Amino acid sequence: MTNDLPRPELSSEDHPDDDASLYVISVAAELSGLHPQTLRQYDRLGLVSPDRTVGRNRRYSLRDIASLRMVQRLVGEGINHAGIKRIIELESAMANMAIEVAKLRIEVDALISENPPKALSTRKKNDVIIYKED
Repeated sequence: MTNDLPRPELSSEDHPDDDASLYVISVAAELSGLHPQTLRQYDRLGLVSPDRTVGRNRRYSLRDIASLRMVQRLVGEGINHAGIKRIIELESAMANMAIEVAKLRIEVDALISENPPKALSTRKKNDVIIYKED
């Protein structure tokens, strides 16, 4: 049986972003395939730190759940919790540096377009220049 009713257009409010803290610990545990106590342990270790409600209840985002799955995969590969924490820190630092490089690239491109390089000198790359102090 098909439904011929028109489907409403979905706004951005209907699709929360990956950082929206929506899921209680039981739902996050089910989505990640982990036990709720494991989620609490990962929070205590600082591996995945969900947001908290006013009542101090954990609320997980889709990004947190993806992180939980990554931690689970790394544990399965034999990496201990300290190693996983270091990997997470390094990946975060790398992502921040990539953003910084992108910003600098935009700035450099703007500077180059404002001040195009002068004509190259007639010197060839293979020319040897001898410096002699007088």
